[in-house]
Amino acid sequence: MSTASSQARTGPNIPLVIACGCLIALISFGPRSAMGLFFQPMTEARDWSREIFALAIAIQNLVWGIGQPIAGMMADRFGTWKTMALGTALYVAGLLMMVDAESAVALHVSAGLLIGLGIAFSSFSLVLASFGRTVSPEQRSLAFGIGTASGSLGQFLFAPLGGALIAGIGWQQTLIVFAGLAAVIPLLAIALKGKADQTASTAQPTADQSLTAAMAEAFGTRGFILLTIGFFVCGFHVAFITVHLPPYIADLGLDPAWGATAIALIGLCNIVGSLASGYIGGRYSKPIFLSLIYLARAVVIFGFIMLPVTPLTVLIFSGLMGLLWLSTVPPTSGLVAVMFGPRYMATLFGFVFLSHQVGSFLGVWLGGKLYDETGSYDAIWWMGIALGIAAAIIHWPIQEKPVPRLAQQAAE
Repeated sequence: MSTASSQARTGPNIPLVIACGCLIALISFGPRSAMGLFFQPMTEARDWSREIFALAIAIQNLVWGIGQPIAGMMADRFGTWKTMALGTALYVAGLLMMVDAESAVALHVSAGLLIGLGIAFSSFSLVLASFGRTVSPEQRSLAFGIGTASGSLGQFLFAPLGGALIAGIGWQQTLIVFAGLAAVIPLLAIALKGKADQTASTAQPTADQSLTAAMAEAFGTRGFILLTIGFFVCGFHVAFITVHLPPYIADLGLDPAWGATAIALIGLCNIVGSLASGYIGGRYSKPIFLSLIYLARAVVIFGFIMLPVTPLTVLIFSGLMGLLWLSTVPPTSGLVAVMFGPRYMATLFGFVFLSHQVGSFLGVWLGGKLYDETGSYDAIWWMGIALGIAAAIIHWPIQEKPVPRLAQQAAE
């Protein structure tokens, strides 16, 4: 019997898929989550304004979002490994080009365009789609939580690693080290080989459906539209805080090391938050849970800007925000799988994630622009509070149920 037919009979090695997917999420999310640590050394070395660096990371987030549906379509059509191999090449090229970027254009091409595309074609979104095809529907939410937590572990590990490397060998050599680590992703992605028509036997059955029909079905579903709009807010919060929290802390007179500590603590607490989110999302209403997460974010941000900023308040804010950080991802991706099934999940979640990255673009760019114009981050903090309340309202009416096509199929 051939290897292919044997794998078709026995199915994928689920523990291996989960392990390799988690390592990919860790490595791909690590360097980009540490970009805020390069903010001050690069702007000082190149004599750039904050808006120049912020715009580069904003472009990265926007390109990541635009590229995500394309990456999802490629993964659904040609397989996860080929998609991630392409993404890794772009990711590594962007990191290496940042080393010698001496102009704003070079920074925007490297840190913005190339790394943005690299993350889109090698990030945890494709990992979650692979998990969705591999595990049973009952275990899907927990698997999504594990995958998301692994990305958070990358943030937790790469923040102090990046800070120590920048202090020890300089920001340029640190980028080279990050590029070498990212180059490992294609080896790990071998275990994730697969595409949309190779859904595991444990997944719910789906009738033949074209990609075009799947997209039309999704954008004709009210819950999908609301979910897409709401995920914009998650991107706005996460990207702004990742990039601008370290300089915000330094501006208020604290040691810059507290910035790296804050980002690391967010990543550490998000491991707990993501795992808990995966567990809760598998047992309770995902839309209501999402509403509560966004409302809690608004409350935490309000408390942070109203209290004096001290090492203690930085730690409390980072810990609480970490619990809420990417805890939105398991229920959001889980709702996509519930509503439409796992077959085209990479593509459909890619469109939801595009909205997330539009929010990321605005959060990062407006943070830099408003700071340069006003000398303060106050306006963007208040904007984050208002958006958190709006997201809580938007998610509440989403119905957690399969579309009529799947419901009818399940009844047959």
